[in-house]
Amino acid sequence: MARIEKTCREVLDKAEWVAIATTGSDGPHLAATWGEYIRALGIRNDKIVLVPAGGYQKTEQNLAKDNRIEMLCATRQVQGTHGPGKGCRMRGTGQFQTSGEFAKAAKEKFPWARAVLVVKVEEVSEQL
Repeated sequence: MARIEKTCREVLDKAEWVAIATTGSDGPHLAATWGEYIRALGIRNDKIVLVPAGGYQKTEQNLAKDNRIEMLCATRQVQGTHGPGKGCRMRGTGQFQTSGEFAKAAKEKFPWARAVLVVKVEEVSEQL
């Protein structure tokens, strides 16, 4: 399992929003969240990203059949290879939880959250 550290951690710490990709029977599906939502819940053990979930019905349906997930974040606040701007792609598995420690934390910080999307990161790569 990969760790979210160094440059990718800095990118995630400064990203305004994060794209979330899953695959369903009708092909790829994209959703997104605000970077501040992820920062509010924290990254656990440099390997687990928590996303409060108010909607995400299609994402949840897709993950129930194929738990693979990818997330992409970027910011111009981190120097990239060829100028301002750096991105980070995280691949792993995702699962929705409606109870337990992570769900409780999400619901306490975000009263509108019906669940938490728990992403276990297995691969991290820099972009840009």
